[in-house]
Amino acid sequence: MFRYPYPDDIVSEMDRMRREVQSLFGQIPSIRGAGGGYPALNIGTTPESMEIYAFAPGLDPAKIDVNIERGVLTLSGERQPDLPSDNEQAVLHVNERSTGPFSRAISLPDDLDANQVDAKYAEGVLHVSIKRRASSQPRRVEIRA
Repeated sequence: MFRYPYPDDIVSEMDRMRREVQSLFGQIPSIRGAGGGYPALNIGTTPESMEIYAFAPGLDPAKIDVNIERGVLTLSGERQPDLPSDNEQAVLHVNERSTGPFSRAISLPDDLDANQVDAKYAEGVLHVSIKRRASSQPRRVEIRA
């Protein structure tokens, strides 16, 4: 019988290899959210602001760092393991939830005001809203006769 030179489930094998490389080098932050990572992000804009949603259930919001420096928003923190570590007889069979430190970096447009930032955490979602500078807001210009 013909056999493929690849494992039966190539996707899970590639995911295993990705996790192994990340554990060797640490979590690498991704600019503009490309490439995935933790926490998962939704990023959008309105005429008045940029809206960032980070999906991070189970985290203590006091332990999430939100920083803006030189046009880059960085979200960082650490996700603790949920498994009991004090029981020596406990055996881990499946561990699909990553733990440890995380960091995500998002480059920001130049028209945002770093002094007008609001961050809220509710039901596992961190919502960061950054207002645009008033000078970059669309406005109607009156025509004089």
